[in-house]
Amino acid sequence: MTDRPWLSAYPPGVPADIDPSQYASLVELMEQAFRDYASRTAYSFMGKEVSYAQTDAESRQMAAYLQSLGLAKGDRVAIMMPNVPQYPVVVAAILRAGFVVVNVNPLYTPRELEHQLKDSGAKAIIIIENFAATLQACIASTPVQHVVLATMGDRMGFLKGMIINYVVRNVKKLVPTFSLPGAVRYNDALARGARAPFQKPVITPDDIALLQYTGGTTGVSKGAVLLHRNIIANVLQSQAWNAPVMSKVPQGEQPTAVCALPLYHIFAFTVNMMLSMRTGGKTILIPNPRDLPAVLKELSKQTFHSFPAVNTLFNGLANHPDFNTVNWKNLKCSLGGGMAVQGAVAKLWLEKTGCPIVEGYGLSETSPSASCNPVTSKEFTGTIGVPIPSTYMKLVDDDGREVLLKGHPGEIAIKGPQVMAGYWQRPDETAKVMTEDGYFKTGDIGIIDDNGFFKIVDRKKDMVLVSGFNVYPNEVEDVVAGMAGVLECAVVGVPDEKTGEAVKLVIVKKDPSLTEAQVKEFCNANLTGYKRPRVIEFRDSLPKTPVGKILRRELRDKK
Repeated sequence: MTDRPWLSAYPPGVPADIDPSQYASLVELMEQAFRDYASRTAYSFMGKEVSYAQTDAESRQMAAYLQSLGLAKGDRVAIMMPNVPQYPVVVAAILRAGFVVVNVNPLYTPRELEHQLKDSGAKAIIIIENFAATLQACIASTPVQHVVLATMGDRMGFLKGMIINYVVRNVKKLVPTFSLPGAVRYNDALARGARAPFQKPVITPDDIALLQYTGGTTGVSKGAVLLHRNIIANVLQSQAWNAPVMSKVPQGEQPTAVCALPLYHIFAFTVNMMLSMRTGGKTILIPNPRDLPAVLKELSKQTFHSFPAVNTLFNGLANHPDFNTVNWKNLKCSLGGGMAVQGAVAKLWLEKTGCPIVEGYGLSETSPSASCNPVTSKEFTGTIGVPIPSTYMKLVDDDGREVLLKGHPGEIAIKGPQVMAGYWQRPDETAKVMTEDGYFKTGDIGIIDDNGFFKIVDRKKDMVLVSGFNVYPNEVEDVVAGMAGVLECAVVGVPDEKTGEAVKLVIVKKDPSLTEAQVKEFCNANLTGYKRPRVIEFRDSLPKTPVGKILRRELRDKK
């Protein structure tokens, strides 16, 4: 597909293409921000504000410390922390020193952590002490030689830091006992780095910036190799895409984004941290998005303009009794990604904030953003929008041929400057997902309309086959989520003697009096026979990843 029918859907001022060559590396992008916005606040965390100048100085010190360990250019350094001010400092340090960032989910088990550290070949890890016991359990089997130990209160000032650490360790008991001989405390590493020389390496656009491990929903977790130019491209694409609404932030007001998604996730890494660097914005760091009262309490003190989140977070906040303690009037951009946004959630969010959720789409392998609805949209489309600048998307069949029949589903394939270089040391896996003409096959099944808007009908493996008919869980979930009394729901396929598979529906109630009979009646009225759930189950909660994606496979495993 060489023509781009979707360009006609672009709002005025959004370019068809961006120029990722304006920076040689992410380091160049960050150092420009450190110069241009030195006096501005870069991060806000638990009442503490950290300036761009401070982020610059501390990341340079940490970069010098890491170089003093004898690591060579291109060596991998893992980060295992929640959203704390040390995270962006450490990212900047690793990249400035010429090393590769390996983002690690802090909630990993020892088995999962061991796999990622071994697979990436990480020689050093910077970890918050809350998860040090996990590292202790597996470090002997990994190539890690150097450990830097951070705490929640490290950069909060002496007294406040002591109080925070006391509460985390002794009141909330969030730090299991651990032993990591030879580990260096974060503040000590900074102090050593301040005394050490810093050698500025030559970094090119084709150098690796990070290994971003995929969630492993399709098998073993693999590292997507993201080059400096991949992330730069996606930052510039995101900035261009958001410009029609972010340009409306009043003069003199610093553009401010809520970072409730974890920074180890590529969505927050690029669209929060790196995009804010590019625009001189402030990022409000939320360490635990599952603690909704704490999130709302923090936001009630802040003015903010941009809020990237997942459907489950939008839904949880909009249904929370404290929702109206926050001033949502300055919100210009609510970006939904990571999972399908449900129509009922989008409707409620718009009613309550006046700012529509704009659904986008992407993957770790695409840095992540590939498509998005125009930010000027006023209504929920139920689509993943159109490819963003410099991006091409098409549908392909199982043989890799383009699906040209309108309305016919095919696997979504993506080409653009944000697409990864491949999977880390897995040429066989890379070959499976890359086409000869440079498209990345996503594993998501979609359709495209005449205007170039793509709609996901599901992941290849999540599809339920009922008597030969394809049932897409997203569709059934979207219908049921619109029912009064339903807070959340998820659909999976379960084995069935008669039909091969049957649809199983799991519901979290908003109204405790909701019954199975009412759900069946609603489904009968809204879904054709083969799409109706055969099994209906009520639960107190749905299993989710730390990012908020519903873990369908866990629902499938438990009959």
